[in-house]
Amino acid sequence: MSISKDEYSKMADRASPNSPVVLNCVKAFLFGGAICCFGELLNTILEKAGLGEDEVKTGTSCILIIITAILTGIGVFDKIARHAGAGTIVPITGFANSVVSPALEFKHEGAVLGTAAQMFTIAGPVIVYGVGSSFIYGLIIYIFKLY
Repeated sequence: MSISKDEYSKMADRASPNSPVVLNCVKAFLFGGAICCFGELLNTILEKAGLGEDEVKTGTSCILIIITAILTGIGVFDKIARHAGAGTIVPITGFANSVVSPALEFKHEGAVLGTAAQMFTIAGPVIVYGVGSSFIYGLIIYIFKLY
């Protein structure tokens, strides 16, 4: 006996638990906001330490990347992400996690063919399209002298 796509979709919908959308949105907002607040706290600390504006921005980004990489490496970031959902995809922490996760997953294949080769499987397209769109944007600005 075969079933149609519509019947299968209805069966799958009945078997799948409903997602608590409002709760997930609240958690994502709170966790994402907490990450951003922590970044602002780092900014303030680095400013008070006497660093210049460029050093503060660079230092904050580097510290957030390092903390995320360490938390991903020891398995804590994934546990946070289970509760926070999209809140952990704050650009800098989400990017760090997307680089470290595949590197850890493929480390058994060796340093070059495993870790290094697979490190950018998730983040690679983001880098490619980010650089490509930046180039096109810069070209448009240059051609039309908009700046």
